[in-house]
Amino acid sequence: MLLVYTHKITPRLTYTFKHICKRILGLDVKFTSKVEDFIAHDSLKMSYTKQPLSNELFVRSHYLLYESGISDLDISVQQWENTKGFFPTGERSDLAFDIFAASFYLLSRYEEYLPHVKDDFGRFTAKESLAYKHRFLSQPVIDIWAYKLKDVLQERFPEFVFPDRNYKVQPVIDVPMTYYFRKKGLLRTIGGTLADIGRFRFKQLYQRYSVLMGFKRDPYDTFKWIITKQKQCDFKFMVLFLIGDYSTYDKNISINKKEFVSLIKSVADYCNVGLKASYFALEDISILKKEKLKMEAVTNRDLQAVRHSFSKLNLPQSYRNLVELEIHQDYTMGYIDTLGFRAGTCTPFQFYDLDFEVQTPLQINPYHCLDFALLKYQSELDKKEHLQKLIKEVKEVNGTFTPVFHNYTFSNLERWEGFRSLFTLILDSVDEG
Repeated sequence: MLLVYTHKITPRLTYTFKHICKRILGLDVKFTSKVEDFIAHDSLKMSYTKQPLSNELFVRSHYLLYESGISDLDISVQQWENTKGFFPTGERSDLAFDIFAASFYLLSRYEEYLPHVKDDFGRFTAKESLAYKHRFLSQPVIDIWAYKLKDVLQERFPEFVFPDRNYKVQPVIDVPMTYYFRKKGLLRTIGGTLADIGRFRFKQLYQRYSVLMGFKRDPYDTFKWIITKQKQCDFKFMVLFLIGDYSTYDKNISINKKEFVSLIKSVADYCNVGLKASYFALEDISILKKEKLKMEAVTNRDLQAVRHSFSKLNLPQSYRNLVELEIHQDYTMGYIDTLGFRAGTCTPFQFYDLDFEVQTPLQINPYHCLDFALLKYQSELDKKEHLQKLIKEVKEVNGTFTPVFHNYTFSNLERWEGFRSLFTLILDSVDEG
């Protein structure tokens, strides 16, 4: 057990230390403000305060973990060996930067509460982030910093054996539209047919009626392939179905169709199943609750996981709604058009509510790669190289790699050519070395 001496124990401090020490390094951690308890402790220990007590392992603290509310922080990002750091500590500190305050800034998404420019959907974009501006978005910096802490602890306590952590993959499959042509109802099929004719999309028109007459498989119906892949893996996929009402933003088939219900049930026999919350459920907790109850009625299980439409988050309200409805897992934290680590970590973490200064039971599973973000790379080789680079970063800290793909990503549509092999590459990365 690691004992941490600090002049004041705060919710921010315990939250951050637990993420770094327990979730990343596998160490139990306790805190004390009593010097005599600290001196008496005969195992791992360190002080996190303004001045060292004597010659113990010491990290000089920034004020961020001792204050409450949100203020405009002066942040200077600097190179630190193989990574970047901010909140420098000075000479007497055993670490060059206060990794705890910096980690809290990234994990709590502090910057998303500050004024920023949003995109057309009201989302926080990668370009607004500190990590993008200072070029460390491609690294899980919090995990890298944690390993730097481990190194100095190991140096001070060479006899201590640290627990091992293994690289993992948590594939997420998002299903906003189960079928491209089938089960759309008469009006939507007529509308689609007229649109195909009006825009001279005769190839698509031919494909539409080949599917509707049963000669061809619907291009978005890739569930057999997904289940086959799941059977080959020891770890479970998370498949998230959109079951909300039809709207401008959400265009899935109705949950009242028996075939849709039986599809969800059959996928749930092999994979973990969750909810892709509709666009309007993001703003309205009553809609989210209705969708949660519908999904629970289909699966006969408590709903565990949610991902929001369009990867949109309104902090802190989006997450507060999940906490209120006792949903324990979220898969929305990431960027739609940029690969990397939005929260600076590849380890799942708890949502910290900055307004109430409290850690919540909601676990955020940040994703590092959305299939759409790979489309900007032209060749399949380019896509593969960027993906492997990202996987390498996660492997170096034995973290959890979370990619988000869609059911249609595995279709034979030209846009998604080669994506099946990219997904397979991710799954195979677990068995390599």
